[in-house]
Amino acid sequence: MTVPFATSARSSVGLEWEVMLADRASGDLVPQAPEIISDLADRAALERHTITGELLTNTVEVTSGVGDTVAAAVDDIADAIAEVRTVTDPMGVELLSAGSHPFAQWFDQQVTDKTRYHTLIERTQWWGRNMMIWGIHVHVGVEDVNKVFPIIGALAGYLPHLQALSASSPFWAGERTGYASNRALVFQQLPTAGLPWPLQDWAEFEGYLDDMVTTGVMADATEVRWDIRPAPRWGTIEVRACDGMSTLPELAAVASLVQVLVEHFSREIDEGRTPPHLQPWFVRENKWRTARYGLDARVIVDTDGTQRLVSEHLREVIEQLAPVAEDLHCAREFAGLGAILDGGASYQRQLAVAEAADGDLREVVQHLIREFRAGPTLRDHLAALGA
Repeated sequence: MTVPFATSARSSVGLEWEVMLADRASGDLVPQAPEIISDLADRAALERHTITGELLTNTVEVTSGVGDTVAAAVDDIADAIAEVRTVTDPMGVELLSAGSHPFAQWFDQQVTDKTRYHTLIERTQWWGRNMMIWGIHVHVGVEDVNKVFPIIGALAGYLPHLQALSASSPFWAGERTGYASNRALVFQQLPTAGLPWPLQDWAEFEGYLDDMVTTGVMADATEVRWDIRPAPRWGTIEVRACDGMSTLPELAAVASLVQVLVEHFSREIDEGRTPPHLQPWFVRENKWRTARYGLDARVIVDTDGTQRLVSEHLREVIEQLAPVAEDLHCAREFAGLGAILDGGASYQRQLAVAEAADGDLREVVQHLIREFRAGPTLRDHLAALGA
C-alpha cells in the first residue's frame, strides 16, 4: 500500500481540543452536541477554525487552522470557543475540559449517529462504550517524510513528560482512581490505540497499514489511534497522548513543548545525528508511571536506565530547549510550562478541590467549569509572565 505524505510547512502547528458539554446546575453531561453544531454550521463556513462532533453527543471538538506559530493556532481555538458559547450560554450549557468527567456514567451517554462510530462500538462493545475520555491533539508539520519515524521514535521518550503535564483524569464514574491520568490507560484498550510500534521508516508504516487493512483491523490510516502517529493527509506528526487541558494557557504551553521537541529532533537529523530512542519496554513503563503518579513519577530518561523525577527533568528540558522556542516564536507559551510545574497540573487541582469539599465531585465539576470560563485567558497569562 502506497500512502502519500502531504507537503506541509516545517514546524507549523494545528490544534484539536475536545470539550465537554455540561448542565449548568447539575454539572452532569448533556447530549446536545448535534444541536449546537447544527446551529453553528453556517457561521463557521468562512472561519479558520472548525467545530465538529465526536464519538459521544456530550462533546464538541474545536480545531484550529494551520498556524505558523502556537499563538496563531491558539487564537483560532479561542475564536471557536467564543463561537460555541454564543449557542451554549443561552441553553444553560457549560463547557469544560479534562481527561475524564468526575462522576458521569457511561451508560447515560449517547453515541453520535455516524457509521464510523457505530462500527467502532459494535466491534469494541463495553470498552468502546466506556470511552468517556477527552484529549487534545497537537499536529506539527514535517517537511520530509524520511524524518517522520525517527522523530516519532524520539518523541516517545517524552510522552511521560507530556502526559504528566496534561494529566487531568483522577476520577472516573464517581470514584477516585488513584491515577493522575486514568484516560491514558482506558484509551489504550481500543484496537490500534496506545503506544506507537517502533517502526524505522515510512515503508514499514505502509507495510503495517497493508497488514491491518488486509486482515480487516482497520479501513485506512485514519484508524491508527496511537499516542503519537503520522497524519499523512496533513503532512504532520500528531501527538494524541495528552488528557484534555483544563485552560487555554495550559493548552498553549503543552502545544509549544510538542512543537519545540519536533523542531529540535528535526535539527538533530539535519546535523547528521540520530535522535535518541529509548527501549520500547522503557517507553511502556514510563507511560504507566506518569499515568499513575503524574508529575511525581520517576521516569527512565536514557538507554542506560537512569531514573529522574519527571518534574525535575522537565525543568532541565525547558532550559535546554528555550532557544528553540525563541526561534519558533513561542517562548511566551513555552514559559507556561513552568507555571504548570509551579502551580500544579489539573489532576492535582481537582484532587485538592475534592478534598476541600469532603469528596463532593459536583464541586470538582464546578471548579473545572470555572477554570474553563473564568480562568486566565492566554492574554492575561502572558501578561502575568511579563510578556
